[in-house]
Parts: sequence; structure tokens; C-alpha cells
Amino acid sequence: MRHIHIIGIGTGNPEHLTVQAINAMNGADVVFIPTKGADKADLADIRRDICERYLNRKDVRIIEFEVPKRAGQNRSYMESVDDWHAAIARIYEGLIGGLPEAGSGAFLVWGDPSLYDSTIRIIERVRDAGTCAFAYSVVPGITSIQALAASHRIPVNLVGKPVEITTGRRLAQTGLTHETTVVMLDGEQAFSKIDDPDAEIFWGAYLGTKDEVIRSGRLGDIAGDIARLRAEERARHGWIMDIYLLRKGRDFED
Repeated sequence: MRHIHIIGIGTGNPEHLTVQAINAMNGADVVFIPTKGADKADLADIRRDICERYLNRKDVRIIEFEVPKRAGQNRSYMESVDDWHAAIARIYEGLIGGLPEAGSGAFLVWGDPSLYDSTIRIIERVRDAGTCAFAYSVVPGITSIQALAASHRIPVNLVGKPVEITTGRRLAQTGLTHETTVVMLDGEQAFSKIDDPDAEIFWGAYLGTKDEVIRSGRLGDIAGDIARLRAEERARHGWIMDIYLLRKGRDFED
């Protein structure tokens, strides 16, 4: 039976790969690399660099495929994501179906496959369709949360307190509801709309890469600076991946 490896590769630093991830890559017949157009060519280049560094089997093939863009016009967020996943699933179906019956393939997933990534969901769609039989396994990777905390040299949680992981869209709707909130996928810069200026923010973009930038401080003091820096970096690169942690309170406070 065909086998698919879903491999977390960290946030852009090739040294983020675990030994388990490297072994899984070398156990595959094919490594699939997604491309997202010229503006995001860096993301494919990092995956190519990882393959060049760590693939020690000369017979492992690399197949690149273009990821369709998500269409959001005239539909809800959930509808647009569902349609987008269906389009990607059709591509995955062709890639997996092209493997020999006992062959194996590897998808290289940014960060960790469990955290705001839909590769596992899409693979399940393909398997549920029943057009090609395969099994799959998941290899964890370093998350952007871990990379952010390491770059800022902070623990993620306050002592004995919970941590919320959410999106910018949700944060804009709910505001800060926990002592520590990690925010991902924030295209609208929801941190600038939080009415809690004394909260601390720990922000980072392009974590793990040579272009990494981080900022931290009192939200009321630096929210505007982060928004300007984010716009500048996005204009310079043509894309941005950023994440931040919002914190209110201190260790050992009730």
C-alpha cells in the first residue's frame, strides 16, 4: 500500500528538522514541494534547500506542484476555505495516485502539521474519497510558537495560568480573554485594536530565517511601530509570516 509522510519542517531554519523528519524524507520515493507563485518563492526555496541538505538517497524524486489561491469573494470564510481545501485535495489525489502501489511520498509542512495547518485534513479528504488506497503518518516539527518564544527568550505561559492560541480574526471579535494569548494568521493586525495598552506584546516575523525580525514591549507603546514595520517587511518581501504573544499580568499574581 502507498504511504504518505506528513513532515513538519519548522519555521524556515533548515536546522529545525529533527532526525525523525530527515529519516522520513529519506524513506520516501518522492518529496512533494508546494509553490505559491513568484511572490512567495522563498517558501519553496527553503524546502529545496532542506532537500539538498538532507536527502542522501539519490533516487528520491522531487515533484513541485502549484497551490491554488483561496477565492474569498461572495462567500463566507468557512465556505471559501472548504472550497480551497477541495481544490488542493484534487491535486493531492493526483500526486498520491501517481505513486506506485507500494510507493511512498512526503509532504513538507511549514512549522508543525497540528497547528493551524490543513495538510492532515486534506489528506483525510483524499483518503475518504476512496480513489486511491494509502496510509499516512505524521512527523512533528518545531512550531512558530516555539520559535517566537526562543527568539524572545520567554516562557509561553505564566506560572499556573492557561494559554490561548487563536487567530487575528477571532482576537478582533473577542479581545483578550486569557493572561497569555498567542495569535496566528493575523492579516488585519488585530493587536492594534486591543483596548488593553498595558498588555505586553512579543512579535516576530520570518522566524528562523535570515530575515527574522522581532519586537517586544508595552502594547500601547509599540503597536504602531510594529504595524509600520510589518507593512515595510511585507512590501520588501512580497509576503509575510508573523506571529505574536500578548500577555497581561505577572508570574505568581492571582
